[in-house]
Amino acid sequence: MKNTIHTRPIEPKDYPLLENFLYHAIYIPEGKDYPPYEIVFDPKIYIYVENFGLNSDCGVVAECSESGDIVGITWTRIIPAYGHLDENTPELAISTLPDYRGQGIGTMLMNDLFEQLRKCGYKRTSLSVQQNNPAVRFYKRLGYEITIEKLDHAGHEDYIMVKNLVEQ
Repeated sequence: MKNTIHTRPIEPKDYPLLENFLYHAIYIPEGKDYPPYEIVFDPKIYIYVENFGLNSDCGVVAECSESGDIVGITWTRIIPAYGHLDENTPELAISTLPDYRGQGIGTMLMNDLFEQLRKCGYKRTSLSVQQNNPAVRFYKRLGYEITIEKLDHAGHEDYIMVKNLVEQ
């Protein structure tokens, strides 16, 4: 039986899950080994989840209706991280557990988060993604545009992408 997945706004009870989802958000090229879990505690990475729940933080979870398990989360924060543009543009992170990828869950999460961000008055959102990450196509389909090309702290070629949330 296929699981029914629904989305809902993130709640404080979900915040402890962010650390694990942050780990699963790390792009690992095919054929490469996953880094040790401790990588999430690198201050440049941990900033994405540390003390989550501030006024500017937004998020949406994908929950399995039958089990109640959270299988995906997308969230935004205004933090001085890889995709930071300014104090009015929240940076997005998204993660779906490996067994649930390719089922449209990411699109559901993103569309619900975009609506939440609009309701909060945000006009755009940014993200940082490695140039060779297949997710670049996913982000483009959702309306993100490449605005900056740069090297990250590990020397990977990254894009900073931006999605306008207001009608033009």
